[in-house]
Amino acid sequence: QVHLIESGGGLVQAGGSLRLSCVASGRTSNDYAMGWFRQAPGKEREFVAAITWSGGRPPVYSDSVKGRFTCSRENAKNTVYLQMNSLKPEDTAVYCCAADRALFSTMLYDPGTYYYWGQGTQVTVSS
Repeated sequence: QVHLIESGGGLVQAGGSLRLSCVASGRTSNDYAMGWFRQAPGKEREFVAAITWSGGRPPVYSDSVKGRFTCSRENAKNTVYLQMNSLKPEDTAVYCCAADRALFSTMLYDPGTYYYWGQGTQVTVSS
């Protein structure tokens, strides 16, 4: 069993920054991937970014956040971060982290890859 707890969400003006954290506990493994997804009201869950605990593959990002968001990890703290810069109103959503093994890089983008999910943290960007 893996437990994930996100934090760091909040209200920020457009152009501002936030850093989300996801702390993992339980039976984590070095071959796990950690994904960030978001869901806005009335919209489907959307891939944001993903990273592997092992660092064997570089982080991946959706086109909508590439160049603005950075995903990183701190293995000693079992924590994954999502640094979000140049935030836009369309980034407003509940952001969730997820964990599971991803054998292939293409699996990092698919929410169906991940079995373990956090509760999410709200990010609201005002214009």
